[in-house]
Amino acid sequence: MSKRRSAQRKAAAAEPTAVGIDVSKEWLEVAAQGQAHGQAGRFANTPAGHRQLVKWLRKCGGSVRIVLEATGIYSLDVALALHTAGYAVMVVNPRAAHDFARALLQRTSTDAVAAATLREFAARMPFVPWQPPAPEIRELRALARRVAAVVADRAAEKNRLHALRATQDTPAVVVRDVAGHIRALSRRVTQLLRAAQSVIATHPSLQRPYEQLRSIKGVGPASAVQLLGELLVLPADMRAKQWAAHAGLDPRWQQSGSSVQTVARISKQGNAHLRAALFMPALVARRWQANVAAFGDQLAARHKQPLQVLVAIMRKLLHAIHGMFRTNTTFQGEKFFRTAVADAA
Repeated sequence: MSKRRSAQRKAAAAEPTAVGIDVSKEWLEVAAQGQAHGQAGRFANTPAGHRQLVKWLRKCGGSVRIVLEATGIYSLDVALALHTAGYAVMVVNPRAAHDFARALLQRTSTDAVAAATLREFAARMPFVPWQPPAPEIRELRALARRVAAVVADRAAEKNRLHALRATQDTPAVVVRDVAGHIRALSRRVTQLLRAAQSVIATHPSLQRPYEQLRSIKGVGPASAVQLLGELLVLPADMRAKQWAAHAGLDPRWQQSGSSVQTVARISKQGNAHLRAALFMPALVARRWQANVAAFGDQLAARHKQPLQVLVAIMRKLLHAIHGMFRTNTTFQGEKFFRTAVADAA
């Protein structure tokens, strides 16, 4: 019996220690499987706090398996710090973590409970180690997201200027101020795009996919930068359908028995930056690219609403980009959608 218990203890010791980390803007709530030094800890989400977390994890001894949620820039730095320290890290989609918590019948939502849930995820679910993107890819994504933020600010100011000019009661100085702000924002967009294109020009691994994206009629320099920044951080083995799900462009049905059956809608459970980056290229390609237009016309003939057609084009464009990257080719309209003329020939 003692030999059996000894073997069980050795087997348990060989198992990686599961650790869950709930990431917020200011704090890291950590929960580990039963350790002598304590099962939970809280650390500042700062470089100094990351170093303290690494010291705390070293007390676990043996191998450690860490799971944390993907929370944008707040989770990226801590994931990089842990990966650099030699720890295996899995960055999970928040939706997957939420569904796992529901399966555990969690009724309380606190940082400590979230960390404990992620710890159980690390212990029970298949572990897929996270690989950090290259520094130039992270730099490009940061620039791309900043471009998108400034463009959104400029659009808001343009709408504001239109409203101000719609009435004669607006002081001229206010109109001039808003117009000047729009010009300043446009200059900032140009500067940021130049910085992003400089990063692309100095890294051959970025130049080819950028050229492939620009081969799509409707993808301009800004859209290509934004798409590149979001797509190149994804794991290389992801399939086209997984890209669509990551972007939240996968269809979602709800059906129960014979009484509940809703119209399919996109899930929107994914990367909103990627969806936004696809919107304008799909809109322009719908008008100016013959094969994309033919695909949209076919959907319209089946009584699909304009927005449904646009979303379908966004999803199909994403599939096309996936194929282009995998085969190292530029955009080919007939592969996107065969037109009646091509079929006749």
